[in-house]
Amino acid sequence: MQAGISVVIPTLDAGDALPGCLAALSEGVEAGLVRELVISDGGSGDATRDIAGTTGAILVTGPASRGGQMRRGAASASGDWLLFLHADTRLSPGWSEAVKARLGDGRPGWFRLRFDEASPAARLVAGWANLRARLFRLPYGDQGLLISRRDYDVAGGYEDIPLMEDVALARKLGRRLRPLDATATTSAERYRREGWLRRGARNLSLLLCYLAGADPRDLRDRY
Repeated sequence: MQAGISVVIPTLDAGDALPGCLAALSEGVEAGLVRELVISDGGSGDATRDIAGTTGAILVTGPASRGGQMRRGAASASGDWLLFLHADTRLSPGWSEAVKARLGDGRPGWFRLRFDEASPAARLVAGWANLRARLFRLPYGDQGLLISRRDYDVAGGYEDIPLMEDVALARKLGRRLRPLDATATTSAERYRREGWLRRGARNLSLLLCYLAGADPRDLRDRY
């Protein structure tokens, strides 16, 4: 198995967002942390696959399902550590130092969430997400996940489900999860389009339904 970090990014028509995500990873490449990039595509019809090709990424294809895409991506990765990121998420400058410190610690972790706008609503939603992650060890996928291959395999990896795949894995990892001292900035487009209050309330409702035992497949349409 190859030393270093394999970055796994699930994509679906992510051509506009993916370049920013990849550019932010460059400091990890320069630091010798990132050894491999895996793009797990769910059937993009835009320039996503071409972008993956120009970066020399390993391209994995299959049905669109974020859990399934990350599971396939992880299966194709060879690093001792895995870093899962969404295509519309950019890690903040200096993230590689936080990750380097965590590699010595050995425990899985997530990044502080920030949105790509500075409105009070954006700060409020991000603040709740960061509080939820700290109190209940339930980070979402847009906060990223750094995890050793060993911990990932012991936990059984991502489930091939269309929703709540991040929460399902976080619940298996439990108290081993610790926050990383760096920030992930993610797109607020869905919130801007649907409204911060409406989108936030829907996300909370879906989480509570899932924790109460609802099937993620039944929740997908509500998302």
